[in-house]
Amino acid sequence: MTATADAEAAANELTPLADYLGSVLRRLRALPPLDLDLTQAYGNVLAEDVVAPHSYPAFDQAAVDGYAARWEDISGGSRGPGYVPAPSGMPGGRSIRLNVVGDLGAPSWRPVRLTPGSCFSVAAGAPLPIGADVVVPVEWTDQGMAAVEIFRAPKRGYGLRRAGEELVAGTLLARAGAYVSPALVAVFAATGIGHVVVRPSPRVVIVATGDELVDVGRGSQPGQVVDTNSHALTAAAAEAGALAYRVGICDDDPEALRGLLEDQTLRADLIITTGGTGTGPGDMVRRILSRRDGGRAGPVTFTEVALYPGTALGFGTVGAEEVPVVCLPGEPGAALIGFEVLARPAIQLLAGAEPVFRPSVRAHLLETVSSPVGLREFRPAHVAERRGGGYTVQPLAGGPFTLSGLAEANGLLVLGERVQTAAAGSTVDVLLLDRRR
Repeated sequence: MTATADAEAAANELTPLADYLGSVLRRLRALPPLDLDLTQAYGNVLAEDVVAPHSYPAFDQAAVDGYAARWEDISGGSRGPGYVPAPSGMPGGRSIRLNVVGDLGAPSWRPVRLTPGSCFSVAAGAPLPIGADVVVPVEWTDQGMAAVEIFRAPKRGYGLRRAGEELVAGTLLARAGAYVSPALVAVFAATGIGHVVVRPSPRVVIVATGDELVDVGRGSQPGQVVDTNSHALTAAAAEAGALAYRVGICDDDPEALRGLLEDQTLRADLIITTGGTGTGPGDMVRRILSRRDGGRAGPVTFTEVALYPGTALGFGTVGAEEVPVVCLPGEPGAALIGFEVLARPAIQLLAGAEPVFRPSVRAHLLETVSSPVGLREFRPAHVAERRGGGYTVQPLAGGPFTLSGLAEANGLLVLGERVQTAAAGSTVDVLLLDRRR
């Protein structure tokens, strides 16, 4: 049997990634909804549709500073009381003069009515007088106080906003599953909404395990590894919308691990561990969490998944509250890829977000790459839009294990289980990362 055939046979014993993700996500449920004040709702996901209770704008109002008038007066169609022909020979042709019968500001509330040949001085946001169908900007006038001379006549309807012009009462403002953005907060407030029902941000606890780990701020020595994962995954969980808590390093001590996890279940909706998912003698996480021990920790199932990098993943619950736990590999590149593939969708599902996966595109591959047979590989890459439409993708040097490549990447090139070689010029799938460049 050839080496390739041996690899294919071994890969056939692995669980396909799609099957594994489906089995994990089906066990999770969105967190119970909360009714939150609008100022606290930002960043959360709506738990129900939101409908406008009131129209916006709520009343006819001026959109610019100027003079509210009847269009037929400034167009010369009226010769009612107060109309005074302007002196002839002015630059740009004739002008119109109207009597200014009052001033209206944003706090004005008494209804007033225009008569032919008159106008009101108005500030942007002020309610319009009855009968006004145009607002002349101040720059187009001599800015008179008792009477105003208008040098340029705007079109009918210029400079004003009608009630309900943007949103009518009963309009669907946002559907359940939508993120509450600052702009959406503004829309809710403008239509009279002070509270919305949302899913709370998941509380995610991150634990790095291993006797070899030391905290950041020093260099690694033989037998020591700087704890990269708990810091990186705390940032990744926060970027995914979670309330992320880093508890730091836990040694490979069974009682310490059990006690830590039991303590963290009191404040966690999801726990993420890194390290110890393999089958070696030092892989304590797998040995401890894969068996039930008095109901305090377990059961967690560890599965060999057709994923590269990091085939060994764990998922289950811990504690009496059965808090979900995701167990990721200890190698930093594999941990970050595992977070993107498994932990991030879990966070999105708990938060009630739709969809739970990052967006993906089809892209033109710029460089030939090879991939392990039988494994679905996620490789750091740079994605760019083509001028004529579509995308190109450039794999980054070093493959999925290089932290520098992951830091530079704005996408993950996805190579399927049957792909051994993807030729330059072929079309491939790319997962888009939300990186602002």
